[in-house]
Amino acid sequence: MKELTFKKIDAFTKGLSSGNPAGYVLMDPNNTLNDKEMQKMAAELKGFVNEVGYVSRQDKQFSLKFFSSECEVDFCGHATIAIMYDLIQTNPELMKEEELKIKVKAGTLSAFNHVKDEDAVYIMAPEPEFLERTISWGEIASAMNADMIKFDTKKSFEVIDGGLRTLIIPMASMKDCLSLYPNQEMLRQFCMNKDIDIVHVFTDEINNSNVKYRTRVFAPKFGYLEDPATGSGNSAFGYYLMKNNLWTENFCIEQGPSLDKPNIIKIRSYRHEEIYRILFGGCGTTKIIGNYYLQEI
Repeated sequence: MKELTFKKIDAFTKGLSSGNPAGYVLMDPNNTLNDKEMQKMAAELKGFVNEVGYVSRQDKQFSLKFFSSECEVDFCGHATIAIMYDLIQTNPELMKEEELKIKVKAGTLSAFNHVKDEDAVYIMAPEPEFLERTISWGEIASAMNADMIKFDTKKSFEVIDGGLRTLIIPMASMKDCLSLYPNQEMLRQFCMNKDIDIVHVFTDEINNSNVKYRTRVFAPKFGYLEDPATGSGNSAFGYYLMKNNLWTENFCIEQGPSLDKPNIIKIRSYRHEEIYRILFGGCGTTKIIGNYYLQEI
């Protein structure tokens, strides 16, 4: 039996909205896990957290791996926010650092410390990939269990990888966005058939005056229907806005199915090695700290 220090942190919230729950284990050389054990733990936590992040540290660089209840996840934005926010906030030495390096499956990224001035950390999204997929509006409507009139077919839908392969779909209105309720298994099959990780829908109709877009993200491939606050999905959306000449600097997104209490994700651009990268930012609320006992495999 392995005894692990475990935290549950709700990302992108200070408690006024639901946030997005992430599990988090900080590993050390004397207490490591293999991939099968990481997967086992994430499966045991199904329904309690959406993903579990496993962190190891070497000086000022951190290595992160992510698992949902179903599989390893290449990049999990909300878990990265939860982990880096907690590490910085609870460590006076890290609080002094403006930038930290994090290594994920998608490459080496930067985490920028704005805890003191904005109560947030910003994570650099991976470099975008604009992917070709053969998809029709009819297939989208069927997969989303919605009438075609709910979608803004005058705009384009696209598949962009900003950490996860994301299908980005424009909605006709806020009402249409909030009323979506896909069948989880049908949407999972669609994602598997089209080689898509998550589905991101958006509208520029908003409920809060200090944001620019309302989004929702669906992730049945990872064992749950809706992801209530996302870094990778909204990063792909940021790259979509850039590609379509819709980008405006430094804005916020409201995300989730709640009209009055959405989760808030901060979005910025950052010039890195001659190209612009998306930064997504937010804070976290620690809900549980304790020991987790995992049967060794």
